[in-house]
Amino acid sequence: MSIEAVKSIDPEVHELLRAENLRQRDCLRLIASENYTSAAVLAAVGSVFINKYSEGYPGKRYYQGQPNADAVERLAIARAKEVFGADHANVQPYSGSPANMGAYFALCQPGDTIVGLGLPAGGHLSHGWKVNFSGMLYKAHQYGVDAKTELIDLAQVRALVQEVKPKVLSVGTTAYARQLDFAGFAEIAKEAGAYLIADVAHVAGLIAGGVYTNPVPYADIVTTTTHKTLRGPRGGMILCKQEHAKALDRAVFPGLQGGPHINQIAGLAIALKEAMAPEFKTYATQIVANAKVLGEELVKGGLRLVTGGTDTHLILVDLTPKGVAGRPAADALERAGIVCNCNSIPFDPRKPFDPSGIRLGTPALTTRGMAEDEMKTLAKWIIRVVENVEDEALLAKTFEEVKELAQSFPAPGVELD
Repeated sequence: MSIEAVKSIDPEVHELLRAENLRQRDCLRLIASENYTSAAVLAAVGSVFINKYSEGYPGKRYYQGQPNADAVERLAIARAKEVFGADHANVQPYSGSPANMGAYFALCQPGDTIVGLGLPAGGHLSHGWKVNFSGMLYKAHQYGVDAKTELIDLAQVRALVQEVKPKVLSVGTTAYARQLDFAGFAEIAKEAGAYLIADVAHVAGLIAGGVYTNPVPYADIVTTTTHKTLRGPRGGMILCKQEHAKALDRAVFPGLQGGPHINQIAGLAIALKEAMAPEFKTYATQIVANAKVLGEELVKGGLRLVTGGTDTHLILVDLTPKGVAGRPAADALERAGIVCNCNSIPFDPRKPFDPSGIRLGTPALTTRGMAEDEMKTLAKWIIRVVENVEDEALLAKTFEEVKELAQSFPAPGVELD
């Protein structure tokens, strides 16, 4: 739906929508958790389904007028199960953290012990970090990465799990560029009598595209967001073995949420259909190829990659060799039209709000159609900016070059003037 519908009602919001359209058109978006949805997904999220309240589950709603809402939710569920090979799917979580909360609520009680990857090692707040609900409601313990390789060490995980005997072991990352050994984690969980939760929010699209290991055969519950590499609307989704289906659905509703966002679920149904197309596998393969080339070129330019490289969409870059911190680098890159985020690296000597690294991701650029040649050009720009963070004339010149490249690859769903 055109943003022009907003103009006569609220010129201020219209101008902000227009400005964001231009920003997304003219910048190179390297936020690893961002992407572009298709125009079809955007249309569904902005559709009349936004008007409908559908508390409950298909066939068991608390309000009348549900035939279309029931049908679209059933469609999303069926497609989710098909794409990921799952016994059961719940498509109602509002986002990734609520999905994780639903998984914990289904498998354990407040006060139980949980184990997850620590935030400084590339984990997520909702995997047991102390300032998050998961660290407040549960006795949370974190594993990390090896100091030399910066890789997750399953021996360390096994030792911790054997020591604390958790009810739940979780595996999932937000700033870790390598494949995860789901089979190995499942073995550790089984040895300790623990449940395994796999959070694949960042890599769900890579799983759907066949370029990343699917944890569904190994984990009791798999959680994910529905945007990021999956390229759907902002939301969450949970997959599980049939034995956990009833407890999981009860945890999401009425345990944590009221009425689901049916417009969001309609958008997810479309995104899952898109993920079944052969073109989606090509897209997922290209995401990883782009990340590898970008990383290799950055190394040639004197930067260091955490773990030495990537298997995914994500690159964690240590800027220490260039003598610049992550935040000033990220700020300068944004002024040059290259949008990423500063990020801590494992064992970072700097504070989280002023870390040593930046995190880069290739999903959004890949969706726009960019490939290896564009990654090589992008790497040169990144090196140039990182080496000259205070040279405003150079940043402005780079932005003009960035904008020219960006406008050569139209962004799906973004309205142009």
